[in-house]
Amino acid sequence: MGAINFAAAVNPCVDMRWFSRVRSCLFVVAATLCMGLPAREPLLQQEVINSAGFLAAHPDLRWRREGVVAYGAGRHVESVDFFRRASRYADKPSQAMYAEMLWRGEGVVQNRPLAYAWMDLAAERAYPGFLIRRERYWAALTEAERALTLQVGQAVYPEYGDDVSKPRLARELRRALREMTGSRTGFRGTLEVMVPGPGGEWLTIPGDKYYADRYWKPAQYWAWQDGIWRAPRKPMVEVGPLRKVDTPLTPTPKR
Repeated sequence: MGAINFAAAVNPCVDMRWFSRVRSCLFVVAATLCMGLPAREPLLQQEVINSAGFLAAHPDLRWRREGVVAYGAGRHVESVDFFRRASRYADKPSQAMYAEMLWRGEGVVQNRPLAYAWMDLAAERAYPGFLIRRERYWAALTEAERALTLQVGQAVYPEYGDDVSKPRLARELRRALREMTGSRTGFRGTLEVMVPGPGGEWLTIPGDKYYADRYWKPAQYWAWQDGIWRAPRKPMVEVGPLRKVDTPLTPTPKR
């Protein structure tokens, strides 16, 4: 099986390439400060999302981050627990990671029908990478395993499906925003937020950047993640510097 382009295992939008270096068949997770962001994210936004206060208010990203760190350290049993915690807050990458660990029997007893049910859950929003992975799972299942998928799947959605997990995270976001701004309206005024930088120094971030709607308003938050996970990856070709060729090219003779 090929690796999925996970745009966010550690971060809200990690690019799961990190896992391809850990295991060639596992999903990819690129980590920036153990949280990972796409290269297109400005540095300021990376520092916002990687700050301790932000993670405390976003349990989906916090537990995904912990899961990736634990997995990278070989603590697979712990990472299973962390990915399941993140999954309760509608985190599709964590749901897919848990599915993969069930499929491979890493940190948990191997259970391919249950793995399919979790990958089906991860594909609930039709993110292309997860849909592809789900179909590969189905193709590899035996007929007996396929017969079990519906049964085991019925126990997954009531706890982890978007209908219940999205409202759960929305409540957390609204509560944290009220507590941090001290206002039910979320008024920010001239507020500045201090966060620790990558070198240990403290950085000052304007309140309107830290409290941008796409990080805190549920509808905008989902739209932001959808834009990352649904966007097709563009092929890239690197062109090196021009150099002089001493030997002239010999034209290919016509036949």
